[in-house]
Amino acid sequence: MMIDIGLIRHSWLLVAPAAEKVAMHFYGRLFSEYPQIRELFPPAMDVQRDRLLRALTQVVLGLENGESLDEYLGQLARDHRKYGVRPEHYPAVGHCLVAAMRANAGGGWLPAYDEAWMSAYRYISEVMIQAAEQDAEHAPPSWIGTVVSHEMRTPDIAVIHVEPDQPYPFRAGQYATLQTAQWHKVWRPYSIANAPRHDNRLSFHVRAVPGGWVSTALVRHTRPGDIVLIGPPRGTFSLEKAHTSHLVFLAGGTGLAPLKALVEESAWAPDRPSIDLFHGVRHSEEAYDVYDLRRLRAQHKRLRIIQAVSEDPGHWPRHTAVDALEYHRIVPDGDVYVCGSQEMVRNTVLRLLAMGVRSERVHTEFSGEHPSFVPS
Repeated sequence: MMIDIGLIRHSWLLVAPAAEKVAMHFYGRLFSEYPQIRELFPPAMDVQRDRLLRALTQVVLGLENGESLDEYLGQLARDHRKYGVRPEHYPAVGHCLVAAMRANAGGGWLPAYDEAWMSAYRYISEVMIQAAEQDAEHAPPSWIGTVVSHEMRTPDIAVIHVEPDQPYPFRAGQYATLQTAQWHKVWRPYSIANAPRHDNRLSFHVRAVPGGWVSTALVRHTRPGDIVLIGPPRGTFSLEKAHTSHLVFLAGGTGLAPLKALVEESAWAPDRPSIDLFHGVRHSEEAYDVYDLRRLRAQHKRLRIIQAVSEDPGHWPRHTAVDALEYHRIVPDGDVYVCGSQEMVRNTVLRLLAMGVRSERVHTEFSGEHPSFVPS
């Protein structure tokens, strides 16, 4: 299928300044013209609107890279099976999306843009439908997980161990979306804090954030025996990206989770890399996983762990994770993995680049949410 990328990009420049209005118009029209689709979405739509904008941007920017785009769309399609998305829903979404962009283009929309976007959307739909059908042959839309333990490590952070009802195939470093009984159809992503295990259990490090529906339910109101739904594994934050024998891991807060999983995986590798792990927290009492990290260090043999504390008046020196890297004069001569809040990742990457680390050696994943194209 021929897609006119030039027309897509030009039309996107017209609507990008009004992207929030596009999202609101899109969902309003979709739910008005196709009310049966509304039940696929969560009650509150603010987070969903943001995801649509990020997904549209990623698709527009990725049209020239067919293989990466197909991989992204395939993963998205597999994840969206948990909502009950069916092939017949896709034309409705495409129709309303193009209408929303046309209505918010400031009068500059051309008929040629309609056909360009519909051609692109037909391609997107075909890739996603095929990926979902292939996934349905060997995996459920979601897994039923039983909470087997719930440990409060700080007043706001819990380490939760969950046992899925079926084998859960994932790679160390990936994340899963979780839904609790308290919030139907509301899914939030959490990194899996362990490598695949024989007992099929998954560990999650969850911080209760103000106004966080799912995080508060998981930390404050979840107990052993409770049920959570688990979406399919997502993300590409893996050791497969590394090509050097010395790795530096920089974690902020619960961004430690996927890095811990990567350390666990590498501990059993015959040619295990040497790893310097810097875990940054604001206050000393937020270092919630010290015991497990010591256990990992004893297993790994080539792991060094440095705790960095940035805002505790009683702790000296006060460092972020990347501050500690420079303070200890550790040269990041290999691959560097960074995970934490968006602000932490952004600031850390800028510092690394200023230190001379090549951009292709820096691997990132936010501990927050990833984009999604339809309900997520």
